[in-house]
Amino acid sequence: MIMSEEILINVTPEETRVALLENGVLQEILIERATHLGIVGSLYKGRVLRVLPGMQAAFVDIGLERSAFLHVADMREARLANAEVADSEVDGEVPPAAGRLEKIEVLLREGSEILVQVIKDALGSKGARLSTQISIPSRFLVFLPGLDHIGVSVRIEDEGERRRLRELVRELRAEGLPGGYIVRTAGEGASAEALAQDMQMLHRIWRAIGQRMADAQAGGRIHDDLPLALRTLRDLGGSQVERVRIDSPEVHEQAMRFAETFFPGHAVEIQLYRGERPIFDLFGVEDEIQRALERKVPLKSGGYLVIDQTESMTTIDVNTGGYVGYRNLEETIFRTNLDATHAIARQLRLRNLGGIIIIDFIDMEDSAHRTQVVRALEKCLERDPARTRISAVSPLGLVEMTRKRIRESLGHILCDPCPVCNGRGYVKSIETICFEILREVQRAARQFDTRDLLVLASDAVIDRLLEDKTVHLAELEHHLGRPIRLQRQSVYQNEQFDVVLL
Repeated sequence: MIMSEEILINVTPEETRVALLENGVLQEILIERATHLGIVGSLYKGRVLRVLPGMQAAFVDIGLERSAFLHVADMREARLANAEVADSEVDGEVPPAAGRLEKIEVLLREGSEILVQVIKDALGSKGARLSTQISIPSRFLVFLPGLDHIGVSVRIEDEGERRRLRELVRELRAEGLPGGYIVRTAGEGASAEALAQDMQMLHRIWRAIGQRMADAQAGGRIHDDLPLALRTLRDLGGSQVERVRIDSPEVHEQAMRFAETFFPGHAVEIQLYRGERPIFDLFGVEDEIQRALERKVPLKSGGYLVIDQTESMTTIDVNTGGYVGYRNLEETIFRTNLDATHAIARQLRLRNLGGIIIIDFIDMEDSAHRTQVVRALEKCLERDPARTRISAVSPLGLVEMTRKRIRESLGHILCDPCPVCNGRGYVKSIETICFEILREVQRAARQFDTRDLLVLASDAVIDRLLEDKTVHLAELEHHLGRPIRLQRQSVYQNEQFDVVLL
């Protein structure tokens, strides 16, 4: 099936949202708010606050509320100290270190000032993660200052094209544009002139960064990545993107100027959406966003997924539900699991779930079926721009995988923990609360000499006490030798109650 992609950009004064649709189905949603701008890719002049030899890491002040974290593996100096840089085959990734790393206490001193780049936003209680291996992206290239490296995106599969691109970059670098480069997916088929323009622009940016670094105070921001709408245009890597619709005249004008300046002759159509109906409503994106916040995901076959996100990992449970489809149980389970792989790949990308992910497929007896399900999942994840790694089915029937996490998940961006359950996802039953009240009444009566006791609780709890616990209350009053009064508090949640001494 031919894949057709379209991008919708919805802009309001305080928020920009980008939706990627494939054949009319929402696959990815990006959100940037004025009150909480992401800083991945931004450069800072940082001051080292503390070096931790035991963790081979350091805390760095970059002017944010929480100190940022720098690990030795993310330091260019550690990479170059003992080994040559290995060749990278990942789109936009800094090449990994080879050999033993230099110790961080040798490279950093408390109070020293360094140029750092944010590679992961602050997530939850953790501060931002930093790197001294600077990478600056353009339309076709990622520039790696200070490295002698040429890489090509793994998504460019033609070996002849890979060799051509490497040779072009090598020749241009020899003409006075030094540094490391990774050719991005969008660079496939790019001419020598287009690559040269990108390299010259990247060197201009790098010279400006050097000047600002010399003038800036510690904790100051040196360089920002583009705003979300323009960053989306720059990172269009797939030739399947046919159209970009923008509902803001101002942002549309900026996008047109940006496209004409940085990639003239582009084939992507950039339209201004003028319809009266909101653009996300017209394409059903708002409904899809709401469904992406739900715990349960229905499958086409009649089965369903249950997705639970915790601080340490995300778990996905596959269930047959009402699906009774094929001629035997094993075949029904196999078909449900295959159906689930497509939904899982889409939900991971749509919800931007990262870190450790555990998938509990329905148990399959046939080892060939288990292998086919894992391969189907790998196939479905091929279009995911985030790096993923998948293990085979474990002896417990689980598939363990990781997905690179850079920004907060969709749920964390759009939602806060429930004030009633404090994010647990459940509350105590009314029956449990009633017994807690009875125990608290006994405890208070034993500790304090009082005439009677007043219980303040929610309507639902008082109703249960009056309906089902009247005998218990009467026995307790007789045992304590004092009356127990009940009073409704309509503003109380079910778990709230007070025992007042009168």
